[in-house]
Amino acid sequence: MIDRLARLPVLLLAPHSHCNCRCVMCDIWRASGREALSAAEVARLVPDMKRLAVERVVLTGGEALMHADLWTLCGHLRDAGVAITLLSTGVTLARDAAEVARFCDQVVLSVDGPPPIHDAIRRVRGAFDRLVHGVAALRSADGRVRIGGRCTVQHANVGALGDTVAAAHALELDDISFLAVDVASTAFNRPAGWAADRQAEVVVSASDLEVLERQLAELERDRAADFASGFIVESAEKLRRRLLWHFQAVHGLRPFPPQRCNAPWVSSVVEADGAVRPCFFHRVIGNLRDGGGLDAVLNGAEARSFRRSLDVSTDPTCRRCVCTLYREAAS
Repeated sequence: MIDRLARLPVLLLAPHSHCNCRCVMCDIWRASGREALSAAEVARLVPDMKRLAVERVVLTGGEALMHADLWTLCGHLRDAGVAITLLSTGVTLARDAAEVARFCDQVVLSVDGPPPIHDAIRRVRGAFDRLVHGVAALRSADGRVRIGGRCTVQHANVGALGDTVAAAHALELDDISFLAVDVASTAFNRPAGWAADRQAEVVVSASDLEVLERQLAELERDRAADFASGFIVESAEKLRRRLLWHFQAVHGLRPFPPQRCNAPWVSSVVEADGAVRPCFFHRVIGNLRDGGGLDAVLNGAEARSFRRSLDVSTDPTCRRCVCTLYREAAS
């Protein structure tokens, strides 16, 4: 892999550091500060984004819709000629539907299960109903926006994967994807990580593994059309690897499955305080606010040294990763 980046197809921006949910698997909502990337800071990124041929910006967080000047910020992104994906809890999507439709061609909503499970995981009363109204409002604003769902599989919803697919259909989403809950990294406002007892509250437990295996088998049997159409984004085989094999490895029953990922060479994450990471789970490699801009950080000595030394097949962070990215023809 090359250590100098000439192209960066995907840039993830966290415009706002806080969130409007209190999810059991995330501590972002516990953050005491309210960091935000200003629209002016993003405007200063545009020349570097053009130089690095950024194709898509993913607005992540925190909850991007909490940003006070998000649409000015998005205007600068549009000036850079990039497509915009919004990752969102959906809590305020109905309120913001018109502007989301104006700037974003893709929205990915957190869908943690059918209504009672979703609301319990989000710890927001009526959260699923807000998704219903938000999706309807966005469809009304512009039916061309692709709206998907993403489910984080954990102890609280491991027995409801089929019901989650049914909920995604009820929401009239375009697709639904699944990933394993991350409990081991320092991401999601967990700078010191989680203690073992806290991890155990959230992770799919050893006693849940039989339930998970049965759920996956039932999905493959009963939802063949959804796999074939791509409504369930992952193949049945990939879900076994991404979920069952991963959690089996967490409990020491097998090695972690091999990872195919080139995220640090084709993407980067800019956090609300200007910190730049090669992906969500690896350490900070610089900060935009220290001067020099995005290109300078990504092609600085620290970032290049990181990429030279990273072996995805053996790195412990990569081995346990729940959210890999691979793009062909990385340069």
